[in-house]
Amino acid sequence: MTGLEPDLPIETERLLLRAHRPDDLDDLLAFHGDADVVRFVPWPVRDRAATAETLAVKLDQAALREPGEWLVLAVEHRETGRVIGEVLLKWASERQGELGFALARDVHGQGYAAEAATAVLDLALDGLGFHRVSAVVIEGNDASVRLLGRLGFRQEARHVDGADFKGVWATQLVFALLEDEWREPSAVG
Repeated sequence: MTGLEPDLPIETERLLLRAHRPDDLDDLLAFHGDADVVRFVPWPVRDRAATAETLAVKLDQAALREPGEWLVLAVEHRETGRVIGEVLLKWASERQGELGFALARDVHGQGYAAEAATAVLDLALDGLGFHRVSAVVIEGNDASVRLLGRLGFRQEARHVDGADFKGVWATQLVFALLEDEWREPSAVG
């Protein structure tokens, strides 16, 4: 790793977290175009053209060069080679990040989001030297709330009507995890 440019790909037991490639388009369209998957993420349901346009941007998001940028990695199933989702890490500010993820509906509930998020948290807190990683969830996204809890995040705030989310006011839940909580979960109250 050099600076905030991670060594890619990142391998887990079942997944490969890697930079996006142009041939990811069909796999991305399967979940970018699924209203159930994008219900709680900031982007709208996308058609093929919109997904292709977004993919063109993602091709240059495999490094964090300055605060405010997002690292956006394809979550590839190692056995099949299919991109089943994305995991994101924002360099929010000095030694702070923000985690995000979205996975195809047919792989929900199989532990892939936890596996990908764990690898990115290892990268952020151990590899990149971040002190704190947050996650913002739209209230009602119970699956993400449960996952963050399993990963050791704690809820820090509830912002009632805290964001204009897809044209309506939505309540945001803010979660965070500190580096010492990640390394020694039992040592923190």
